[in-house]
Amino acid sequence: MIVLKVAQQQLLGALQSVAGIVERRHTLPILANVLLRKSGPTVELTTSDLEIQVRTRRDFGADDGDFATTVGARKLIDILRSLPPEQSVSLSAAGSAAKLTLQAGKSRYTLQTLPALDFPLVNESAAFGPEFEVPQAVLRRLIDQVHFAMAVQDIRYYLNGILFVAEGRTLTLVATDGHRLALSSATLEGEIPRQEVILPRKTVLELLRLLRDDGAAADPAVPAAAVEMRFAANQAKFRFSGMEFVTKLVEGRFPDYQRVIPRNHHNAFTTGRLPLLAALQRAAILTSEKFKGVRINLQPGLLQIGASNTEQEEAREELEIDYAGDEIEVGFNVSYLIDALANVDAELVRLEFLDANASVLLTVPQQPGFKYVVMPMRI
Repeated sequence: MIVLKVAQQQLLGALQSVAGIVERRHTLPILANVLLRKSGPTVELTTSDLEIQVRTRRDFGADDGDFATTVGARKLIDILRSLPPEQSVSLSAAGSAAKLTLQAGKSRYTLQTLPALDFPLVNESAAFGPEFEVPQAVLRRLIDQVHFAMAVQDIRYYLNGILFVAEGRTLTLVATDGHRLALSSATLEGEIPRQEVILPRKTVLELLRLLRDDGAAADPAVPAAAVEMRFAANQAKFRFSGMEFVTKLVEGRFPDYQRVIPRNHHNAFTTGRLPLLAALQRAAILTSEKFKGVRINLQPGLLQIGASNTEQEEAREELEIDYAGDEIEVGFNVSYLIDALANVDAELVRLEFLDANASVLLTVPQQPGFKYVVMPMRI
């Protein structure tokens, strides 16, 4: 029987939207597969890694029959990518559906399948909180501005993700690795009770891949839509652009981020983001792989950036700035400063200092919801 017949681009777009969480190697072979479930003209594609589940429903205009199986997601995507975009593709199964046949023109591929009943779907929570909506472009911007500050495989597991705090009319995202902290917030349309969850790193990166900053869907055939979000004690659910995304949460208590953000820094200046970023990137060339420290020297009207390495090479950059505060010399990990400047879309940035032993606060005048804190380091 022919399961479905569809344009190559449509099927490829649908598969790519759910296959980001699929690993090529799994302890459970079926987790390398995509669950393909057809109910009349609607086709549902689902992937899972036992902690995250991604699902999309598409109307491919198929017949009224029902069918379900699982097939290797990466293999199917690789085959579709190699076919001409304008070609029509058909998927068919025979008998017990132990194999799935893909045909496109004179190309024919037979793929091994596993039973749909064996696919481990995530058990969704029965106690999700109230639903609220965030425009895709807004959520994408919030994640963009904080995700780089997440910890990577830290023993403090609650740092390996992003804190989502929804309260009243505000959604705030916070990430920290213990050396720096990024916070970004946006105003919501409706009032909601306080909800606080920690999304794991893999979930954050997958959302970043799927969300579009222009609000468009990952698949051009799917209309743009706001992101519908719901949180439970151990799960979060996102719906947008024909996608449904369910993920487990990180258990634990996130640090009190409000205490980390400086509020009494009186030495401050505003400067162009791109010139500062370029100067730091040039200075970083002469830092070593193990030691990424740079010296920041503040003087009235002048910002100096210095770097050196074990080969006795030195870099020095100077920027003229509108500054009339104290003279300060402080060291920072240059990668932390570059990360923030590279992930903020703004013409100007503001830096606030206290002294050589205090953290720096980086903000954006045009985006009052963004704050970035970096701890100093000894040079």
